[in-house]
Amino acid sequence: MVRILLVDDDTTFCLMLKTWLVKRGFDVTEAFSVDAALKALSAGQYDVALTDLRLPDKDGIFLLEKIKATYPKTQVILMTGYADIQTAVHAMKSGAFDYVAKPIIPDEILKKIQEALEQKSMPEGKKGRPESQDVPYIKGNSPESQKLFEYIRLVAPTMMTVLITGESGSGKEYIARLIHAQSSRKNAPFVAVDCGAIPKDLAASEFFGHVKGAFTGAVNDKTGYFVAASGGTIFLDEIGNLSYDVQVQLLRALEERKVKPVGSDKEVSFDVRIISATNENLKKAVAEGSFREDLYHRLNEFSLTALSLRDRPEDIPIFANHFLTTSNEELGKAVVGFDDAVMNIFKNYSWPGNLREMRNVVKRATLLCQHEFISPEDIPAELAAAPVVQTIQDLALRREKNEVDLIREALAKCNNNKSEAARMLKIDRKTLYNKMKLYSID
Repeated sequence: MVRILLVDDDTTFCLMLKTWLVKRGFDVTEAFSVDAALKALSAGQYDVALTDLRLPDKDGIFLLEKIKATYPKTQVILMTGYADIQTAVHAMKSGAFDYVAKPIIPDEILKKIQEALEQKSMPEGKKGRPESQDVPYIKGNSPESQKLFEYIRLVAPTMMTVLITGESGSGKEYIARLIHAQSSRKNAPFVAVDCGAIPKDLAASEFFGHVKGAFTGAVNDKTGYFVAASGGTIFLDEIGNLSYDVQVQLLRALEERKVKPVGSDKEVSFDVRIISATNENLKKAVAEGSFREDLYHRLNEFSLTALSLRDRPEDIPIFANHFLTTSNEELGKAVVGFDDAVMNIFKNYSWPGNLREMRNVVKRATLLCQHEFISPEDIPAELAAAPVVQTIQDLALRREKNEVDLIREALAKCNNNKSEAARMLKIDRKTLYNKMKLYSID
């Protein structure tokens, strides 16, 4: 049985995560401080240590260094709040396997544990970061999906900046991670930054770093995201939320490939691939003056659009079955598939939350399902009650039927006089004959 040491001073969170991991077959020991963790380590070997960065007696970096010095075979995964991500990235150079950002997503932590265990079992010369096949991106079979995947394949090996647009939940970060994983930088850091979550007055410090004493609360030097991601890729999510002042600083940094930490007179060079994303209309923001046009063009050397589910209904069964597989694994279930009625509901639903919403719906249905197949009773009632989505194909068929009915009605009123029927329909006689031939109207 895999042994995990879980270290976090939030006792409620610690015990909840322990319970979740135990249900998945892990042997978990909890510790609420560095000292308690070291005592647990001295009493037995652990395969993986999950530790928070901020602990009451010492920090997680201290614990990481102790573990790697004394128990080098134990894989260490850091759990960190948003503000400490750059510290966690640097900690990977000290031997940490990886990090996860809080709030913790159970699926993500389970995936990191599995990857850590896989690397632990590899021969020494073959260890490395997960490659592109590990990125959970399902491309679908629709022509639009195939085209998007081909664009990703073409742009990934380049250094072009990429702007990904698309609705919320449509998989923009998955696309960014896939681009990184298919590039020559795949073994270097991928740092994701939610621009909408950074307070305006801290944005410069977060992006570019600061020196000790630069402002109240700056008790240590801090490395910004751009330097922390050097050698790899930085993903700027919701780029449209940046203030105008930060846009100016960001543009300068991108053009000069240097940043000046807050409070410092020295510039620091960085080498990163820039991928950004937004669910806003940046062209409109540029026209309104809220987003700099020069920065927009600097970020948009190549653009991609994350597809919404309602625009590719033929891909819905692929994603639904993918989420069913992952839900079965996470929940310990063995649901085989979906009733035809459920799949019809899925295809006719508009999915305003896109992939994120579908994942949640399928996961809930998998939990509730008591039979081999998910039935309409297992999914939220509002899905079946929602208005039917009219696809382009649906609208085309409807238009064709209306046109046939109009032609038949006009011919009947004119006793099959084609010239008169054409005048009634306000089309020429030749167009009427062509349409009658197209629709096989006698």
